[in-house]
Amino acid sequence: MKTPFVTKAQLEEITTRYPTPFHLYDETGMRQNARQLNRAFAWAPSFREYFAVKATPTPAILKILKEEGCGVDCSSLTELMLAEKCGFRGHEIMFTSNNTLAEEFQLAHRLGAVLNLDDITHVDFLEQSIGCIPETVFCRYNPGGVFTLGESKEGFQVMDTPGEAKYGMTRPQLTEAFRALQGKGAKYFGLHAFLASNTISNEYYPELAGILFRLAVELKEETGCHIRYINLSGGIGVPYLPEQEAIDIAAVGEGVRRKYEEILVPAGMGDVELCSELGRYMMGPYGCLVTRAIHEKHIYKEYIGVDACAADLMRPAVYGAYHHITVMGKENAPCDQIYDVTGALCENCDKFAVDRPLPKIDRGDLLVIHDTGAHGHCMGYNYNGKLRSAELLLKEDGGVEMIRRAETPEDYFATVVW
Repeated sequence: MKTPFVTKAQLEEITTRYPTPFHLYDETGMRQNARQLNRAFAWAPSFREYFAVKATPTPAILKILKEEGCGVDCSSLTELMLAEKCGFRGHEIMFTSNNTLAEEFQLAHRLGAVLNLDDITHVDFLEQSIGCIPETVFCRYNPGGVFTLGESKEGFQVMDTPGEAKYGMTRPQLTEAFRALQGKGAKYFGLHAFLASNTISNEYYPELAGILFRLAVELKEETGCHIRYINLSGGIGVPYLPEQEAIDIAAVGEGVRRKYEEILVPAGMGDVELCSELGRYMMGPYGCLVTRAIHEKHIYKEYIGVDACAADLMRPAVYGAYHHITVMGKENAPCDQIYDVTGALCENCDKFAVDRPLPKIDRGDLLVIHDTGAHGHCMGYNYNGKLRSAELLLKEDGGVEMIRRAETPEDYFATVVW
């Protein structure tokens, strides 16, 4: 069973000021989570989390994470502009892109961001774009094939297919890129790889760390490059299903430490600085979509219509992703009804739940859709002319602040040339 971070009484009060639907974020939860991550990696020299802006590109959220010591990982021109507006500068910004535009490299360089190159052709393209090669450069590695841990200690498979991904360089290309960058003036090198998504095994990060640490030792021996940084990337997930266990981040940090001391320290690389670029782990559980039941329909199936739709949260519609639903005030009622919970888009996939056992839902009931703090509001769209909802922050003192207003028809028409 999942418990919302907000009560029914709080929501009833909030909805007197802000109409549903809206995304609500938990400031207390996100701050505590960031501190737990930093404690887990306190042993690592100059560890920094570069929050993946793509997950929740909301200025108020980025500023809170900045206060907790996080940097930002950006992947586009607009995300770089957002980072700058939120006060991030220099090596507080990591720019990890693909199929990159010259103007993106130019802005990242002007901001002093750390540049993470996705492809070997970007070595020359970067130099052409900004007129030089920075002293510090990262390169992204793609080992190809299938990544698997076999059966984890938690009793499930961890598997993904980097060989199908468009990102990163092959092993031979990494060596070539490091040598080319060194020849063009780079002094300090970083490695990065992303091998699996939304893993909830404590073993994933240590396994990835071992791969990158051994690769760093090899590359140093092959090229003589000073590898100062290793980016463990993202991939740490959250338990979307109520029966799943959350990651033990302290155990993860300890597992990475053991790999560090086993591989890097004996190679004389005990000064390598680690970083991460987590998004879902940092914010997923600390946001929810609040919506109200407005219709019910009884045909071949039982339907509950809500005032949110896939424009507010597209993951269930596009990926078939599971997001738990709590009917507020009925948390202890039997789940003896089977519903499809739907939005109003003219697409049959516009459903937050399919054949979901839930308590009896009445018109006017408030529903909390869990774990929307990452890849939630930001993936919204305007199909059918639907407008994206507001974002609200449940502050540490219990107050609520609007941090992004709901879209209006005027916003929708603002870019039209009549």
